[in-house]
Amino acid sequence: MITIIVFTLLDYLISLLIWAVVLQIIVSWLLAFNVLDSRNRFVWTVNDFLYRVTEPFLRPIRRRLPNFGNLDLSPWVLVLALQFVVRPILAWLFAGIHYGVWGSLF
Repeated sequence: MITIIVFTLLDYLISLLIWAVVLQIIVSWLLAFNVLDSRNRFVWTVNDFLYRVTEPFLRPIRRRLPNFGNLDLSPWVLVLALQFVVRPILAWLFAGIHYGVWGSLF
């Protein structure tokens, strides 16, 4: 029972992080094209919150990626890594711990 709660919570946290990264991408594009005004207090607060949530995860990826000029691919690398690496590992761990199905997953 506790494993279901823990792994469901981890899956929800990963989903929230993915949504935060996507929202950060959209807000940064809207700010770059002057659709949103960064002097607006609400826009600044939302942008600052999304930056503070996503930057600890994006900074290590940015250090390892080559410089593409103004093109930042680190959010997409993070989203793809979360979707195709972290979530399958969590599913594998959940099946192994909860059901005891370690052998059939290799």
